[in-house]
Amino acid sequence: MATVILLRHARSTANGSGVLAGRTPKVALDDSGAKQAANLVERLAGVPVAAIVASPLLRCKQTVAPLAAAQGIRVVTDARLSEVDYGEWTGRKLSVLGKEPLWKVVQQHPSAAVFPGGEGLAAVQARAVAAIRAHDTRITEEHGAHAVWIACSHGDVIKAVLADALGQHLDSFQRIVVDPASVSVVRYTDTRPFVLRTNDNGGELASIVPPKPKKTARKAASDAASDAVVGGTPGR
Repeated sequence: MATVILLRHARSTANGSGVLAGRTPKVALDDSGAKQAANLVERLAGVPVAAIVASPLLRCKQTVAPLAAAQGIRVVTDARLSEVDYGEWTGRKLSVLGKEPLWKVVQQHPSAAVFPGGEGLAAVQARAVAAIRAHDTRITEEHGAHAVWIACSHGDVIKAVLADALGQHLDSFQRIVVDPASVSVVRYTDTRPFVLRTNDNGGELASIVPPKPKKTARKAASDAASDAVVGGTPGR
């Protein structure tokens, strides 16, 4: 299977405002976020990106636009990667929401949290994981198991996908940190996902690109790709 770079959108005008933006339309990148998006071009220069899939919200499309232009890739949007529908919580101050009884549920038992007039976090995980796995399968079929692609989404959505990839219950996903413009990397295989990076804010990424297997060894390489290394990572 292919390798997916889970990219959180760069810093937006809502980040740091103390307001839960959710799916509020036209929330754009701020000046810092625009620089973060531009820096992704250089950071991913050594990575042959096969495809880019993004949440349809503006801040995600703006984040991947410079990279897509630099690598000549058409961005595909998928509503399943959209931000959580926070319903009646959308647009409210976090300081006020912190006093709501549901806040403790979101923090301590998120799998049971359903936002009034919105969706539940368990449903968010289900739709996001289904989208990632479906696109990964499609891209693998089109470009091969060595392909690398990008999914640009939102903090809670990416945390939910990572929790699934790590084999953790959704109630543990609040332990995962996903900063604006950070990347987390997952490689799916026939038997399990491998999480290669989490919340990476500046490291090189060329090393995540798997080598193209030789034609005569593709079946063996496919089988080996599902095996975990015994004794730790090679070379360490």
